[in-house]
Amino acid sequence: MTEIHRHDYSAAMISEFEQLLGKIGQLSDLTQALRQENAALRSQMTSLADENSRLASRMKEAHERVAALLQSMPAVGQDEEAA
Repeated sequence: MTEIHRHDYSAAMISEFEQLLGKIGQLSDLTQALRQENAALRSQMTSLADENSRLASRMKEAHERVAALLQSMPAVGQDEEAA
């Protein structure tokens, strides 16, 4: 950064520059923390989307097995007619 020559500025102006510098540092720290949190959330979202896809596939397979079982069972009316 540019060096501040104190003799060129008033004390109030130097104080404002120092406060601004502190705020810029805080903003930089916050930005970095938010970027890290965002990366972690994206990773978590990817993992959860993969898990969701896997579970949806398992649900579909279970649904197909139940549907096949239901089709292989005789209808209630057919049992009574045969007797």
